[in-house]
Amino acid sequence: MPGDASTGTFLQGLERGLAVIRAFSTEAPSLTLSEVARAVGITPATARRILLTLEELGYVRSDNRRFSLTPRVLALGWAYLSSLDLGELAGPFMEELSAKTRESCSIATLDLPDIVYVARVPTSRIMTVALGVGARLPAYPTSMGRVLLAALPDEDLTAYLQTVQAEPLTDRTLTAPDDLRASITQARADGYALVDQELELGLRSIAAPIHNSRGRVIAALNVSAHASRSTATSLCEEFLPHLQQAATQITTALTHRGNF
Repeated sequence: MPGDASTGTFLQGLERGLAVIRAFSTEAPSLTLSEVARAVGITPATARRILLTLEELGYVRSDNRRFSLTPRVLALGWAYLSSLDLGELAGPFMEELSAKTRESCSIATLDLPDIVYVARVPTSRIMTVALGVGARLPAYPTSMGRVLLAALPDEDLTAYLQTVQAEPLTDRTLTAPDDLRASITQARADGYALVDQELELGLRSIAAPIHNSRGRVIAALNVSAHASRSTATSLCEEFLPHLQQAATQITTALTHRGNF
């Protein structure tokens, strides 16, 4: 019991109500009244009052003798999400993405002619350049850069391609404006970008866009891997579904926050 219970400020009813919500899980998505009572350690009568109150408020639904949560419980978390910056908000989704792929992942925004890293979950050192929040890389040879460039209006993209000083960082780097435009246009059509050892030999990367609450692309999320561990095909077939799911989850969180 929290330490201030003795002062009379602790609301046991609120504590029990939150405990009832936490009783539901992936393993127990629906529960009977008696199961809730046992899980929380309260009497069936108390469990019934709490469940009926939560049902009246729209946080719980009942189907015969079983209860389950409704999507409205998600609203309890959006107030917290609204106080976070993009890196903090995306952190849990990035950690899950990194765990699924066992590779590093990052988020960057566009600050022409560069991308700027705003969040990163590294698993191992796969680049010669040390990257952290605030690090900058040229946009043209990176997967996140191409996703972000793909979201530019055509006139802005044309202006970028006319002025960018694209250098051959490896023997695979696209530097000709027409080749870069074709790659960026392909990324726009596909909804993702794959870069194969253009930034650095031995490094492959795939990126997807993150949108804000108004549907505008405001960042890109990527997974990067050493060429000895992942082929370009495996990035698309194995990593891309997880990458797109994480990007969608971050976009959904931003959409519910509504002010980014």
